[in-house]
Amino acid sequence: MKYVARVCVILLTLALAGCASTNPKDPFEDFNRAMFSFNDAVDEAALKPAAEAYSEMPTFIQTGVSNFFGNLGDVWTAVNNLLQGKFADGMSDVMRVAFNSTFGLGGLLDIGSEAGLVKHREDFGQTLGVWGVGSGPYVVLPLLGSSTLRDTAALPVDFQGDAWAYVTPVDVRNVGSVVRVVDQRAALLGASSLIEEAALDRYVFIRDAYMQRQESKIRDGESPRTSYEGEEYVASTSSSDDAASQDQQHAEKTRLAEPGSASVVESEQVPSGASQAAAAPEKKQ
Repeated sequence: MKYVARVCVILLTLALAGCASTNPKDPFEDFNRAMFSFNDAVDEAALKPAAEAYSEMPTFIQTGVSNFFGNLGDVWTAVNNLLQGKFADGMSDVMRVAFNSTFGLGGLLDIGSEAGLVKHREDFGQTLGVWGVGSGPYVVLPLLGSSTLRDTAALPVDFQGDAWAYVTPVDVRNVGSVVRVVDQRAALLGASSLIEEAALDRYVFIRDAYMQRQESKIRDGESPRTSYEGEEYVASTSSSDDAASQDQQHAEKTRLAEPGSASVVESEQVPSGASQAAAAPEKKQ
C-alpha cells in the first residue's frame, strides 16, 4: 500500500498541474470528478460485488475480522493521540491494544470496549491539522478516494505506521490487505445505497460530508465554524433555538452519510468507490 500512496502523490501532482476549477472550495473539481467516476467504476465492477458476497458470511466472522484490524489500527491511533498531546486518550488506546491483544484473542474480541475504553480513530493527517497545518483543497485520489492535500501528504506516514504493513510473509500481508478493504466496504453497503437514492449530485454530497467530517475530527467533535477548514464566516449572534435545532439535524444527517461514523466512523463520508471503502470506518463491534 505504501507504493500506492507514492504513485497517488505523483499522479496527483502531475494531474492537478493542468486541472483547475473556478470553484474556490474545490479548485481541482474537474480532476476530482474524473477520479470519482473512475473509483465508482472500479467499485461497481469489483469491490462492491466482493463486499456483497462477503456480507453473506456469518456475522461472527465479519465481526472478528473487523475487530482484528481495528485493534491493529488502535496502535497508530495511540501514537497520533500522543503526538497531538492527548495523553489520556493515547494511554486509553494503549490499554485497548493490551486488553484486546491478550484477553481478546489477538484482537478478535473487542474486550476494550466492554471494559469502557472508548475507541478513537486518529491518523497523521489529523495530527498535522492539530499542529496547525491547513487542510488545503479537496482532492479525490485514484482507488483511495476522498482526501485533501494535507492528508495526501500524510499518507506515506500513515502507511508506514500501519502495523499490518510489517507482517510477513508478503503473500499473507497482501491477502489480509484485500480482506481488510472488502470488510470495510461491506460495512458501507447500506450507507452507499442510501446516498445513491437520496443525493442529486453524489460527488458534491460526498465532498461536503467528507470536508465537514475531517474538520469535526480535528476539533474532536466540536461544532465547526465553517464547512471547510480555514474559511471565515460570520455567524449570527441572534440565532434562535429553531435555527440551532436545524443545525443539529443537519450535522446528524451528515454524520450518518459518512462511513463508519461511530468514530470512524472511522471516518467518514460514504465512499463513492473502492477508495472510500479503504478509508471507511469499521463495523459496529
